[in-house]
Parts: sequence; structure tokens; C-alpha cells
Amino acid sequence: MLTPRTPAKLAPPGRGRRERKAAELEAATRLAGERLAAISARPAVRVLQDADTSRCGLTHAEAARRLERHGPNVVAQERTPLWTTQLAKAFCNPFIGVLVFLAAVMFWQDPADPGVVILSVMVAVSGLLRFWQEYRSGRAADALKELVTTTCAVQRRAGSGSAPTTFEVPMDRVVPGDLVKLAAGDLIPADLRLITAKDLMVGQAALSGESLPVPKADTRTEDLGQDATTDPVEADNLCLMGTSVTSGTATGVVVATGADTYFGSMAGTLVGERPQTNFDTGVRKVSFLLIRFMLVMVPVVFMVNGLTKGDWNEAFLFGIAVAVGLTPEMLPMVVSANLARGAVAMSRRKVVVKRLNAIQNLGAMDVLCTDKTGTLTEDRIVLDRYLDVHGAEDGEVLEYGYLNAHFQTGLKNLMDQAVIDRVNEAEEVVVDARFSMVDEIPFDFARRRMSVVLNRNGMAGKAGPPEHVMITKGAVEEVLTLCTHMTDRGEKVELTGELRLHATRIAEENNRQGLRVLAVATRTVAEPRDTYTVADEDGLTLVGFLAFLDPPKASAAAALQGLADKGIAVKVVTGDNELVAARVCADVGIEVGHVVSGSEVDALDDTALRALAARTTVFAKANPVQKARIVRALQAEGHTVGFLGDGINDAAALRDADVGISVDTAVDIAKESADIILLEKDLTVLEQGVVQGRTTFGNTIKYIKMTASSNFGNVFSVLVASAFIPFQPMLAIMLLVQNLVYDISQLATPWDRMDQEYLRKPRNWDAKGIFRFMVTIGPISSIFDIAMFVIMWHVFAANTAAEQSLFQSGWFIEGLLSQTLVVHMIRTRKIPFVQSRASWPVMAMTVLAVLTGLWLPFSPLAPSLGFTALPAAYFPWLIGVLLAYCTLTQLVKTWYVRRFGTWL
Repeated sequence: MLTPRTPAKLAPPGRGRRERKAAELEAATRLAGERLAAISARPAVRVLQDADTSRCGLTHAEAARRLERHGPNVVAQERTPLWTTQLAKAFCNPFIGVLVFLAAVMFWQDPADPGVVILSVMVAVSGLLRFWQEYRSGRAADALKELVTTTCAVQRRAGSGSAPTTFEVPMDRVVPGDLVKLAAGDLIPADLRLITAKDLMVGQAALSGESLPVPKADTRTEDLGQDATTDPVEADNLCLMGTSVTSGTATGVVVATGADTYFGSMAGTLVGERPQTNFDTGVRKVSFLLIRFMLVMVPVVFMVNGLTKGDWNEAFLFGIAVAVGLTPEMLPMVVSANLARGAVAMSRRKVVVKRLNAIQNLGAMDVLCTDKTGTLTEDRIVLDRYLDVHGAEDGEVLEYGYLNAHFQTGLKNLMDQAVIDRVNEAEEVVVDARFSMVDEIPFDFARRRMSVVLNRNGMAGKAGPPEHVMITKGAVEEVLTLCTHMTDRGEKVELTGELRLHATRIAEENNRQGLRVLAVATRTVAEPRDTYTVADEDGLTLVGFLAFLDPPKASAAAALQGLADKGIAVKVVTGDNELVAARVCADVGIEVGHVVSGSEVDALDDTALRALAARTTVFAKANPVQKARIVRALQAEGHTVGFLGDGINDAAALRDADVGISVDTAVDIAKESADIILLEKDLTVLEQGVVQGRTTFGNTIKYIKMTASSNFGNVFSVLVASAFIPFQPMLAIMLLVQNLVYDISQLATPWDRMDQEYLRKPRNWDAKGIFRFMVTIGPISSIFDIAMFVIMWHVFAANTAAEQSLFQSGWFIEGLLSQTLVVHMIRTRKIPFVQSRASWPVMAMTVLAVLTGLWLPFSPLAPSLGFTALPAAYFPWLIGVLLAYCTLTQLVKTWYVRRFGTWL
């Protein structure tokens, strides 16, 4: 059960837009469903007439005209923005906006001011780096959009009097009225009404989430005895775009293409502007917090300097420099570098990042909603049990099931193949010359069973005349109605009403455990002959049951535990039925409790759903709208939600989630809706991505907290110095150079390591926490800045306007070195250099920044920047101040962690 992380948060960001999108999706699917339901109820002849076609197919000329009229058979897709658009967006950042404004003001004051160049370089480097990373990631993502299968078989004619011929045409050239030929392995290119079908099984997991393929027929729904439905996925005579043929053959007439398909009706509502994610909201809050703080402090600094010094123009320029000091202007660049490094590291772990911001959302994620098929399970059907009528394992049931599957001549479905594979793996049954094929009664959807008749040339080890044995396998209720006897511990007994009820209960018990159950029955034919009919399927003896399932992945339980250890609650949201979902979840160690169905979700308002979603771990029979509502309900409770899915029915939830995760084998609209694409559908891969996401997030927060606290301390020191010192404590150009050197040193932050303790919990943006950190840690530096002021004033007599350059140079070095060295105090809650050491790039950049700061007052640049060489006696004082500063910071850090329970 989950508890709200931030109870005051009433709605996730962008909720109004999300709800509008959800309403549009619901309306679009309802209208498409009603239209397809009407087509499903019509006879095939009427459907052909309505489509203005025939069983011979369209002519090439007519197909060309319809292609021009209806357009290509493609659904709505998100287009990769032009590079110019991406470039412009890379510079749309509040911090960059502040820097551009400040640079413009400085240019207006003095076009030759070197500060203008420094600010311009900061803006250019920050924006261009982000643009390059986004552009490169977008190009990599485009490569994933290529379809494996790009053609389909359609029946067309050269002219009205010509014989029909089957052609392979690109899927985007299919038009309404085309006759499409389907075979095993084919993707269904458009919405089809079946005209003919033989043993057709269709995988609809992409639309419904149902793990097992479903049978399809060419009879209208009324003839199949189905109730009227507006859900086209449930119509037996419709095949929808986005699904695929598992076995069998069929011919269907295209009734809708492109955006008019059921698939397209959903896809069309899922493109366009995305809602704000947790990352976007966090950056925005932190950005405006720092900007508001700057807007308060800069006027104060300006007024104090103007009133005490009397030079308002110099005070204005100094105020601008202070504004730059308070702005973490390299944040976009550091974030981009962090994200870029994270994307590269994740690509080595079979994770492709489409949208860089998603990396940090992955680290912040504390709830993962996932489908079960292929994630928790192996996405294949296996024979789990072969049971007698009492529920005990019985090899005879497996043998008869194998004979039925092995000798049938039609296309073998997944369950037939599962039986054959089980026998081949275990070598439990040997089929030899004792059996030979006589005849078969093929499967059809009205009977829901199939039979083979075999010639048995005597029993093993015994001589005797040949005899014909009928073996029937199919749906439990259909087979039971044909049985008059059953096998009870090797004896043939009459199937009384009580025994029939007992056998039914055994089958239902296995159904409740999430297994798909088939019955197996036999009879010895009294009068052997060459051909058999459906009428011969009578007087059977029930042998037992075959039970199938999509088995759990061997790695699933360990992966789930790994996610739990990292503070991530996993919720299963599937389109499959409740029994199957509960069984799989129990097998992999998920505490199931009450399984909530999609219909229950529909019956709840948003407030009730929020409470239910927090305490529920398994949702079944959920449609696209319901999945998206579940995601939004969890977000409304303050959770950062990830969603893992690969079907069209997952696309809405993928877009609404803080981080949408799909796989490279997913349908295109799912991949387009996702932020992250796994090259292997495995939670273990995802767990590694979470660790990388938290590392990226942690390094970003390091930069923000270190920079904000250091800059705050510097500005506080400036206020004190401005009030009591009769000259500028530091020139504006010095402040800008100090800020630039420090920011360059922080470019190594993305390559720093994080303490293992930090990686164990989800991490979220906390604007209040950043502000608290800034006002707690920042003033510490001011204490030692003031100490340096006193030293420069009294020890080195830098207390007149003539000696102000010495004062400014001394504070410049102390200020730069203190904020550079304190990085190592702030980057970990442990004791630096002893319990936790920074990575070598961070160490190298620290040394470089320190050496640069020490060199500048003695360099050829010193006169132009206003520096003066410092006496040797200055440096022992500097070392003492820095050691005292680091010691006090460590003590305050220990108190802060105990008081607030967190550091970064």
C-alpha cells in the first residue's frame, strides 16, 4: 500500500490538458467502436457492397483513385522537429533569459565591457550543448521507428474483366475496399471485416493486453450468438490494425485505413504537446525560486552600494554582476551534460533515451506501472499441467494430448505447439509405428474443438488387430457435453451428474489459478472406416485436462525485489483477465490482494480512484482510458509514475506518465509516446536504468545546491562589505571571472560518483529543500569572507582607496578557493576524502580551478582585470581560513543531516 508523498498536491501538472486528451481519446474510440460494431453485424455480401468492391478485389486504377481520395494508410505520428526549432527551444530557459537580459543591459551601458563577452560565451555554450544532445538523441530515436514488416498481400485486378492476382504492396498503399490475404506471421495493415477464414488465430495484445491469441471467424456476430458490443476488439469477424496473425489463413475486406482505423482513432489523440512531467515542474520551481531571490537581493545590493559609495553607475554594474553571481547560469549546460552522459551510459545497458529529461524522472520514479506480458512473463505459451479428472498429474493425458496435436494436419496453434514442445523436452511419450493417421475433424469456432482418428496397431508389448481411436481436444464445456464416461484411476466409469460436476470443478479451479484449460477425451471406434464426421464425436470418455500459461520469467522475482529495494512500488496494469493477472503476480512475488477491474475503475470518481490506486497492486481488463486514469490518480497522490508498455492500448498512459517506457518491438505509437525504449523487455535492464537516473539526478542537485549556497554566501558577504568598506569589495569584472572559473570547474560534476546510500531511494525535486540548504550553508562562507576582510584590512592595511586592488585580489582568491573546495564537503553526507572521494575528473577540475585562481593576480591579465600581486604572508592566512571553513561546514552538515534527515 502506498501513502501520499505530498498530500497537499491536489493535481499533477498539466492535469486539465491531460483530462481533455483523455476525453478526446474516449470519444474517438467510442465512435470508432460503434462504426465497426455496425460493420461486424452485417453479412459479408453487404459489407462488400458498402465498400464498393467484390470478392475479386479492386482494379489497380480504382486502388490508385482511392489512395488519392483517402490518403496513405498511416496513423498520426509525432514529427521530429526541424533543427532550427530544436535550436530555438534549447535557448528557451529562464536562466539563459536572465543572462541575455543582463548582457543586453551591460552592452547598453558599455559596449566594450568584457563582461558582455563573458555572459555571451556562457549563453552560447549552454544553449548549443543542450541543442546538440537533444538533436543527436532525436536522430537516434528516429532509427527505431522503422517497421520490420512493410508490405502485405492484397488481391487486385488489372482491369474489370481480368482475373484477380495477389500482389505484395506497401502497407501505406492499402486502401478501403482492398481484399487483404492473411497468413501466419502477418501484421494486419488496416481494419478488416473477414470474408473467409480458416483456423484463424489473432494476437491482440497490442490492443487488448490479452496474452493468448483469440479465434476469428468470417460469420457475422449475430450468427455467432454474440451479444451486441461496441468494442471492436471483441468482435470475432473483425481484424484490427496493430494486431497480428498467429496461425491460420483468411481474407478480409478493408473497411478503414489510416486515421479512420480503431488504432488511428486512438493514435490521433496522442500526438501533440506533452503534459509537464515531474522533472519539468521541478526545474521550473527551482528556476523561479532562484530568480525571485535574485530580484530581491540585487536591488538591495544596488541601493547599499549607491548610498555608501555615491557612484550609482558603478553600483548598477556591480548589481548586475551580483545578479549573475546569484544565477546558476550553467545549470542548463550542467543538466545537459549530466543527461547526455546518462544517456550514453544507459545505451550501454540496452536502454535508449528518446527524451533526455526522462533520465532524471527515471531516478525520481517511486511507482512503476507495467503490463505483465513479456515483462513479468516470457510471452510464450507452455503446458503447465496435465491432470486426470481428480486433478492429479497423469501421463496418459499428456500422451493423448500429444497424439492429437502431433497428427493433426491443420495449422498448429500455440497450445498444440506447447504440448509438442513439452513432450519433446521431457521425452515422456514415444510415438512409433503403433499409430498412424486415419482422418481428422478440423477445429471450428462453433464447436471449439478438434479431433483426430488414429489407427492403433495393437498395444505396446501385445499383439492384436488394428483399431481406430478418436482423440478429441478442446474447450472444457464443449468436450464434456460429448462425454458419457470418464477414466478414473485407469478404469472406465460412467460419467454421472455428480462426477461431471466434480470434473467441471477441477477445470474451474485451474481456471481460477490463471490457467487456460482444455479437456481431452477419447473413444474406441466400434466400426472402423476411412472417413469421420462431427456426428462421430459422441460417446466419448473424458481422460483429463491440459492446463496452459504464459510462464513467469526466471528473472522477474529478483528484478521486482531489486526495484523494491530501491523504493519503487510495482503495480501491474494489464488488459488480460483478473485470474491470469493474479496468478502471474503471485508467482513472481507481488502481493495481489483485491484485483481491480477496468469496470470498477470506470465506476469511481477521481477522488475515490486516487485512494484505490494507492492501495491496489493489480489492475486487470483495463482499457487505454482506464490505464491513463490510473496513472493520473497516482500522480495526484504525489508519486512520480513510470509506465512500461508496448501496445496501442498503452500509448495514452505512456504519454501521461512522468516517464514512459517501451521496447523496440512495440507498436510505433507506443514507441513514439515513450520517453525511454528498452532493447530488452526485462525489469533487470530497467533497474540498471533507475540507478543511472538517480546518479544523474544526484549530480544535478549537487551543482544546484553547491552553486546556490556559494553564490548566496558571496552576495551576503558583498552586502556586509558594501555597508562598511568605503570602496567596492570586488570589481564587477572580478565577480564575473570568479563565477566563470567556478562554473567551468563544475562541468566535471556529471562524471562524479554518488554514494550507494543515495541511490537506494527515489529522489524528487524539492524547491523548499534547496532554499533551506542555501540559507543554511551559504552564510557559513560569509563568516570566513568577513574574516578575510578583517585580515586584509588590519593585517595587510588594504583599507584605503589606493589599496583597494589588494583587498579585492585577496578576497577574490579566498572566495574562489572556498567555493571550489567546499564542493567536496557538499557532494557527500560523509566525511570527504576519507569516507567518500570524488571522481578523478572532479578532482582534476578542482585543482585546475585552484591553480587558475592563484595564478590570475600574478598573470599578464592582472592589470586589465584589476588584480594586484599578493604578498607571500597572505597565503598562510588563506590556508587557515580555508581549513576553518571546511571544518565548520562539516560540523554544520552533521547537524543538518540529523535535523532534516537528508543532505542532497
